[in-house]
Amino acid sequence: MEQEKVLVIDFGGQYNQLVARRVRECNVYCEIYSYKTDLEQIRAMNPRGIILTGGPDSCYVEGAATCGRELFEMGIPVLGLCYGAQVMMLVLGGRVEKAPVREYGKTMVTVDNTSVLFSDVKQETVCWMSHFDYISQMAPGFRVTAHTADCPVAAAENREKNLYAIQFHPEVLHTQEGTKMLHHFVRTICGCGGSWRMDSFVKDSVLAIREQVGDGKVLCALSGGVDSSVAAVMLARAVGSQLTCVFVDHGLLRKNEGDEVEEVFGAHGPYQLNFIRVNAQERFYKRLAGVTEPEQKRKIIGEEFIRVFEEEAKKIGAVDYLVQGTIYPDVVESGLGGESAVIKSHHNVGGLPDCVDFKEIIEPLRSLFKDEVRKAGLELGIPEHLVYRQPFPGPGLGIRIIGEVTQEKVRIVQDADAIYREEIVKAGLDRTIGQYFAALTNMRSVGVMGDERTYDYAVALRAVNTIDFMTAESAEIPWEVLQIVMSRIINEVRGVNRVFYDLTSKPPGTIEFE
Repeated sequence: MEQEKVLVIDFGGQYNQLVARRVRECNVYCEIYSYKTDLEQIRAMNPRGIILTGGPDSCYVEGAATCGRELFEMGIPVLGLCYGAQVMMLVLGGRVEKAPVREYGKTMVTVDNTSVLFSDVKQETVCWMSHFDYISQMAPGFRVTAHTADCPVAAAENREKNLYAIQFHPEVLHTQEGTKMLHHFVRTICGCGGSWRMDSFVKDSVLAIREQVGDGKVLCALSGGVDSSVAAVMLARAVGSQLTCVFVDHGLLRKNEGDEVEEVFGAHGPYQLNFIRVNAQERFYKRLAGVTEPEQKRKIIGEEFIRVFEEEAKKIGAVDYLVQGTIYPDVVESGLGGESAVIKSHHNVGGLPDCVDFKEIIEPLRSLFKDEVRKAGLELGIPEHLVYRQPFPGPGLGIRIIGEVTQEKVRIVQDADAIYREEIVKAGLDRTIGQYFAALTNMRSVGVMGDERTYDYAVALRAVNTIDFMTAESAEIPWEVLQIVMSRIINEVRGVNRVFYDLTSKPPGTIEFE
């Protein structure tokens, strides 16, 4: 049976993945593609519906991202959001102009409840607006289904052709009833049954992996983080003893983490995996000596990972497949999905160098968001304390240390991070904050400890709330908790005399501190 699918066509908007995430919450599978994707490729995927995202430009200027009229004539329901709505109108014969009044932020919208999109939405509902332009004239065949005090066409539809345009963003949480609207589109208008669920995903993935691998040997890159752990257990369920997990301790892990990973996945752990630990700390420190640029550090760490796996594979013998814990945000942020710019490179995205002797890469989680990976982990029977452990980047502390990476700096950030995480757990905040960690800045400044003058580093504390790890806001940690953390770090961690708290959201920042 073919899987129901809705496509998100990305025009470069910042919420592209959030749109896909919301569709999946309706139990409908969704993927993101660039607006440049060939129409025949879209047709071949046989989508049940298409959603056009927002974008940063004005759709009527020369060279702006757009699409052909044929996209709206395939008989597939199309929903345009913000810029996507304006593109729909312009392409189909309407007019879009600079708005006399710009709308940004929470806005009261009046909706027409006779529209399927708004059938059970309050007539006056709060939505998130973000636009300089507005639809000044609708395309032929459309009618207005929502408006605001300053926006005469906040939504419009051509029900006969199943075309829907919304000027606001139903995908963000600030739009109070946005989930209802998207649910109506994918489940009612597109007719999706909502059969995409994590239990079936895990079952289907295990069967597919088993068929793909056959009697081949598999090498898994196990970091001990959530993503690689879930991938490893999924592969173990699929191919059993054909799987060997190699854990590289690159010296850039959290405090005591190498031993903890070995305890869980090693010979005496609950999963009985073929487990090899490689202690390569000095090798990585040597490669990183003198390197300060974040992207270069990422690439060096990634390349060294590949070399280590290569060497271990040769020791094991012929290995047919390499397993990686790549997840969907990795793919999109690496510029391989949608229209978004490359935000960062990932050592586990984009394939292996030509010299690697593996037949193929298996990425069983490549289509999942982080919260979906956790659900998959629970479906696989992985204990909650492992599934809900803090996210940790592949390059590890190498990108949580600003400037050159040294063994001494690693010790500092490990100790500071351990204290921070311990106090967050003590305060009962560990399951309410999306991600939290300590990073080491490259700033040194004068301080006074006792009667002595110091010249030491500043540690930055990061904590964010996020649903999909694509957008994030800094978490409001109680002042008394931050005071305890600050006091303990300065008193217990040698080499630190200042502690900062990072208030930056994503965007404009990233969740990681690099």
